[in-house]
Amino acid sequence: MQVSKGLTGVIFAAALLSATTGARAEQAEFDFVLRGISAGALTWSGDGAPGAAYSVKGRLKTAGLAALLKKVRYDATASGTITAKGTYLPRAYSEDADTGKRKSQSTLRYSKGVPALTSTNTNRKPRAYDVDPATQGGTVDPLTAMFATLREVAAGQECRVDLKMFDGHRASRLVTSAAKATGDKVVCSGEYRRVAGFSPEDMAEKTRFPFTLTYAPAGEGRMRVVEVAMDTLYGKARLVRR
Repeated sequence: MQVSKGLTGVIFAAALLSATTGARAEQAEFDFVLRGISAGALTWSGDGAPGAAYSVKGRLKTAGLAALLKKVRYDATASGTITAKGTYLPRAYSEDADTGKRKSQSTLRYSKGVPALTSTNTNRKPRAYDVDPATQGGTVDPLTAMFATLREVAAGQECRVDLKMFDGHRASRLVTSAAKATGDKVVCSGEYRRVAGFSPEDMAEKTRFPFTLTYAPAGEGRMRVVEVAMDTLYGKARLVRR
């Protein structure tokens, strides 16, 4: 289980925002279940609304038997603005991650929508296939992508995520579509796709990771994600809202 191979991307791979007039504060806790066994937790909190600023923080950490096999921790913050049309424009992103193989502290800053890796403290050596940040204008960081995917939406606005992501080295894409009502719930089809910056071995192994999002009523005409189900390199996994 690696943030770089699955969770950062699938959901993307994590959440949330700064207070402004009319901004909606949100927070959530998800249990991470791998092959039917509790493997950790994802938590996030924040606020934000179209036409306002956002700032976001989230944490992913393995626990239980999974932590005995592989300890993974991901703490991150992000901030930016959301346009009146709902487009996310990051301003800054920082992460402190430990995938079991790699520890890193990285910071991205954005200028006119273009990210720049302004600081990094990692034992990861540069690779020839790393993506140049200067080519990634219009992308969002992994945490902003998670917030945009997992936050509440107005009923009827589910399953409309289409984001290009960049984490400082790798480019990927996250898409949800095909909303289907099941009782009072709505289920979306989704896909996380590796685009560039991954090793040839990773690209040969698998580039597309399908998943489903399940929304349930949250009150006041809004819907919230209560489950994410996906196939990972380590078997079937779910994020289940507490």
